[in-house]
Amino acid sequence: MAGHSKFKNIMHRKGRADAARSKLFSKLSREITVAAKTGLPDPAMNPRLRLAVNNAKAESLPKDVIERAIKKSQMGDAADYTEIRYEGMGPGGVGVIVEVLTDNKNRAASNVRSLFSKYGGNLGATGSVTFNFDRLGQIEYPAAKASEDAMMEAAIEAGAQDVESDMGEDGGHTVYTAFEDLNEVSSALEAKFGEASSTKIVWKPKLLNEVSGDSVATLMKLLDALDEDDDVQNVYSSADISEEELAKLG
Repeated sequence: MAGHSKFKNIMHRKGRADAARSKLFSKLSREITVAAKTGLPDPAMNPRLRLAVNNAKAESLPKDVIERAIKKSQMGDAADYTEIRYEGMGPGGVGVIVEVLTDNKNRAASNVRSLFSKYGGNLGATGSVTFNFDRLGQIEYPAAKASEDAMMEAAIEAGAQDVESDMGEDGGHTVYTAFEDLNEVSSALEAKFGEASSTKIVWKPKLLNEVSGDSVATLMKLLDALDEDDDVQNVYSSADISEEELAKLG
């Protein structure tokens, strides 16, 4: 298990501005409602709901909003959401995975296809991109929670697959687990370091695509536009963009 990763996957963080935060809250609430509807409305008895609630709390979603989202799942008029995964290639040959949670499949498909086309990408068939990604559990802790060695040791003992640590000012620890081991590993780490800042299931690329020049700006526009779509829950890519290239975007 490597303690460092030479490259970092570009995964977009939501909520930097008020409008974006409002959109993030809506997506978190939607995930809670769907998780509660597809299982028991009790986080202790529903692993997916527990993950959704924990991530909502990490993003400071108010308790009353969380409770309303759970209650909404039990109402007869609750929206019937469909989960869809889209795959495609973005500028620079970057693989892109888009996870959608929508009450209108035609609208979602049209919007995603339109955004890929607008920003120089191509929507592909199911499996055209995911072969280069692993479906893994991901647990994140702030750097201040533990030293690199301490996190590595605890993660190995808990059964994690990999750890990436960035001990810089805005860095942190990212622990990766097998899909089925996420709950067990996260519980072990929580007992040692406290509650994680994020615990989720993600798509992690096996190989990254280095992107430079004009393709960087176009790719970022595509990923941001997808992320901002109301039906889109998560966006993952295999992009490797250097700090120098990102700095050029201002």
